[in-house]
Amino acid sequence: MKLLSSLMLALALSASALTARAQQFGLKTNLLYDATATVNVGAEMRVAPRWSIDVSGNLNAWSINNHKWKHWLVQPEARYWFCDATAGHFVAAHLLGGQYNIGNIDLGDFKFLGTNLAGLKDHRYQGWFAGAGIAYGYSWILGRHWNLEAELGIGWIHTRFDKYPCTKCGTKIYSDRVHNYVGPTKLALNLVYIF
Repeated sequence: MKLLSSLMLALALSASALTARAQQFGLKTNLLYDATATVNVGAEMRVAPRWSIDVSGNLNAWSINNHKWKHWLVQPEARYWFCDATAGHFVAAHLLGGQYNIGNIDLGDFKFLGTNLAGLKDHRYQGWFAGAGIAYGYSWILGRHWNLEAELGIGWIHTRFDKYPCTKCGTKIYSDRVHNYVGPTKLALNLVYIF
């Protein structure tokens, strides 16, 4: 958690110190993450007429109604824009990594692309993950400084985790299990402020 806090602080300081030309740099928040009480910030910088680099960080460090959805995530991304950076269609390649502590969430008997999420009701899972993916997105210009951006990414995530019998228990059922996931790795509806 200290690493993510330091990264977000460095990102904010870099943004305030940056003296970029118009439409060279933007700050963003993912409204979908905001809806899940996940604090997030992203920054994007154009590095060529059709290329930009995007980095986002997300943090959810609390339990709500005894439901654990704690995690942090960092996701750097390189984007190729079909017209001009920061507007219109783009494709991207991203990396992602972080840690999680999840439990006491009732999703029924839900299985998704080889991942059984039914165990989240009665067990707690704690571990780390890393992965990579590709994405497609579109950015709508709302005004001189504002854009709305939608993005969907798919890819692969490798995770190692420990399993606990309940959300508050400390005795492990097993440790250092491996799971590989292939499917959506990014879903964003970003509100972007462009400097």
